Amino acid sequence: MTRSLTVAQESWPIAGSFRISRGAKTEADVVVVEITDGDHRGRGECVPYARYDETVQGVLTEINQHAGVIEVGLGREELQSAMPGGAARNAVDCALWDLEAKQIGTPVWQLAGLERMAPVTTAYTLSLDTPEGMAAAAREASARPLIKVKLGLDGDEERLRAIREAVPQSKLIIDANEGWSRDRIEPLFALCAEVGVTLIEQPLPAADDALLADIARLVPVCADESVHGLDSLDAIAGRYDAINIKLDKTGGLTEALALCKAAEERGLDIMVGCMLATSLAMAPAMIVAQSASVVDLDGPLLLARDRDPGITFDGSIMQPPPPELWG
Repeated sequence: MTRSLTVAQESWPIAGSFRISRGAKTEADVVVVEITDGDHRGRGECVPYARYDETVQGVLTEINQHAGVIEVGLGREELQSAMPGGAARNAVDCALWDLEAKQIGTPVWQLAGLERMAPVTTAYTLSLDTPEGMAAAAREASARPLIKVKLGLDGDEERLRAIREAVPQSKLIIDANEGWSRDRIEPLFALCAEVGVTLIEQPLPAADDALLADIARLVPVCADESVHGLDSLDAIAGRYDAINIKLDKTGGLTEALALCKAAEERGLDIMVGCMLATSLAMAPAMIVAQSASVVDLDGPLLLARDRDPGITFDGSIMQPPPPELWG
């Protein structure tokens, strides 16, 4: 059956601004793929990420270059070799999952072999700021069960102490976005242990993370920029205790599910994360979240507005996505 593919850029305003160690942004720029067969529509959303040499225009071009084979019936398995992993393949892969679910009247979670689709509790992210600013933001988020703290610049010690003083009972995870250096890593690990951090995400640059195999990891450490798809698991052996699976890195739900299974077989804990995007990007990630010990899918909570319909958030609890949205 002949399909039709459309691809478009969208910009969604962020509530205020969002800052990590690499810079700040006020809008979430996403690419949305729609595949229709005349009766049914499947959608997928991705976020091109400069850290991985991706641009919105580059992703649009890559998807359009494959439009012909997609429209004549390319399947998810064939897609894995037809396109490289990354944001472009993610949008197409998720649209194909959604389209198949709509065509056969079976939700994606069943197609993925799950027994049910349950609500999950997401972390809530604090943007990088001054110690005082982050402490104030932490107090505002103190009712949330898990707070994720963006660090990665000089002064992180002061930020972390101020946040812990502001929210002495909150569960904290840290994301340095590759911003710590070899000479700072052990003192910062010790401080994280002292203040009761439960997980540290990507403390060192991916190219410099071999050191993690040779020092005491006083707090469990999670790979983000150091792990993308299945082919990156061997390189992180002995360096990390967990991996952060993001569909924009794996190139879609298909690879993400395979990566989740392979990582679990190696004894790694699973975190599922996201780029800053709408509920359409979070919905397929919630399939992976069913197997994750840490969920960080708060993208829509950080936007000024979300899709309608979108995922319902009861505080930090995410309800399964409505089929009108995805899946």
